[in-house]
Amino acid sequence: MDDLLVRPLDPASLPAATGDYTHGTVVTGARRTLFVSGQVPWGGPGPLPEDFDSQCRLTWRNVLAVLAEAGMGVRNLAKVTTYLSDRRYREANSRIRQEVLGDHRPALTIVITGIYAEEWLLEIEAIAVEG
Repeated sequence: MDDLLVRPLDPASLPAATGDYTHGTVVTGARRTLFVSGQVPWGGPGPLPEDFDSQCRLTWRNVLAVLAEAGMGVRNLAKVTTYLSDRRYREANSRIRQEVLGDHRPALTIVITGIYAEEWLLEIEAIAVEG
């Protein structure tokens, strides 16, 4: 991973990115790319939690499990797309994403849409790279 560089790209001609994302991500030195399918809040202990925070943390746990299985981690993320079932979850989603990603800022898209199963409040897919 010494030659891998995942860096933010924020053109001066655009307004500053608000939040924990970047307008673009430049990747150099990558030898592997991982496409993480949409992960949802399942597989946790017990029944599906009803609150957004718990579902969001469970979904991120699943994303991190896919990364770990590939020998990757948060720093390998180049692009994250989050699908929210309702715009009222935007702030909680941002807060929890910051907890998970720390100071790492991948390219980011958030879409407000219907989710495959009505009880799921979000879905997260990602692209990660390794040098």
